[in-house]
Amino acid sequence: MANLPAISPVLLQYLQKYCPALAPEPSPDNDLQLLSNTLFPNINYTTTELAEVSRWLTTSDGLAMPNEETWRLDILNAHLSTQTTLLGTKPSLADIDILYRLGPEVKSWTIEQRTGEHGYHHIVRFVDFVQNSPIYGLSLRPEEKVEIDLDDVKISPKFTPKPVDSKEEEKRRKVKEKKKEKPATAGVNEQTTLPLRAAQRESNTNAGKDKEVSHLSEDIAKNEIATGSGAPPTKKEKKEKQPKPQKQPAKESLLSPCLIDLRVGHILKAVQHPNADSLYVSTIACGDQPGAENTSEYEGQVVRTVCSGLNGLIPLEDMQDRKIVAVCNLKPVTMRGIKSAAMVLAASPRLAEGEVDNHKGPVELVCPPAESKTGERLLFDGWAGVPEGVLNPKKKVWETLQPGFTTTESLEVGIDVNVVPQLQGDSDVKKEVCKLRTASGAVCSVKSLKGATVR
Repeated sequence: MANLPAISPVLLQYLQKYCPALAPEPSPDNDLQLLSNTLFPNINYTTTELAEVSRWLTTSDGLAMPNEETWRLDILNAHLSTQTTLLGTKPSLADIDILYRLGPEVKSWTIEQRTGEHGYHHIVRFVDFVQNSPIYGLSLRPEEKVEIDLDDVKISPKFTPKPVDSKEEEKRRKVKEKKKEKPATAGVNEQTTLPLRAAQRESNTNAGKDKEVSHLSEDIAKNEIATGSGAPPTKKEKKEKQPKPQKQPAKESLLSPCLIDLRVGHILKAVQHPNADSLYVSTIACGDQPGAENTSEYEGQVVRTVCSGLNGLIPLEDMQDRKIVAVCNLKPVTMRGIKSAAMVLAASPRLAEGEVDNHKGPVELVCPPAESKTGERLLFDGWAGVPEGVLNPKKKVWETLQPGFTTTESLEVGIDVNVVPQLQGDSDVKKEVCKLRTASGAVCSVKSLKGATVR
């Protein structure tokens, strides 16, 4: 933990005053892990979690700023909108630090700042939780706490609905119309059947009397038909049913690398998968719009959760706060209980014919150009176009094209058209490696693997 910063003296004084669990004289080096273990002896922290605590301790100084510098509060409020504590559910020293920094500030906030339309609802809830929860064990006197009236709420936080699916909305409308038609039809049937039932009862009562009349009327009818005075009604001719026009099959997209949605992604954090030793779980910003399917919010950014089989091949510290290339339109899959909504591209040596992959590496992440922006689209030379929303697994687009993904002698990433027979009929594309580029022309690359496979 040598890379973690020392705890500030003012925070140490606050801890000594209000945390009975802390010894009067903490360790001289103010070690973050030692302090965390002392304050929360039943909580185990990973290296990534301690690094996140350290980051919050470093940035918390700027939270209590003048009104014109509220963007830090906006980020903190958005972060806490989906989490109980800064680490999600685990208590940490950073939570107490935020209370120490922001407590006096929250005390002076108006009801509009606390729970107004643009207020910091989640920060207020967080402060109330930390100062009162026995998990933290803070010995604050009533007058030292931030007084929060749970009933004094100006406006509840706005709920942002998901985008409406027009097809699903049309289906629901048709179902509603059918339901409205049924009661009207039932009323008509009921009205028409009641007179029929009454007539039937009357006919049954007079059945005996009407036998002779019926026989007589039959004879009269036969006689009229014989003389032509009472011709039977002619039957209507049935119209021949015209064959229904067959629906034209949907026009299929021609096979093209542009169908794959490759983007610049930014890994905000990565942790070990709780249920699989070979997997990492990464939180990656891919430039999605708020409310997009299979996304969530983290630190004020729209992110995807991505599982990758890189544990043991790439150090966890190399998966933190870095840009990668993400495949963003594969069908999401659940991997050991966690839904993965994208794939991280990485390079590994190409196997010789008959060689078995032992999954021992080496493996290198594909690096987008340094100046590229998060969410920026990446395309292969000569293959411009719009990607599919979600690749249809039955069409095997990814499985057909991926074998051509490779690296060159100059460590650039591209697709070798010669390896994918389905692409060789396109006269507009040369029979060579088409490089993977940003719109500005910069090429994606790897660190050292030449002639590797990329997947």
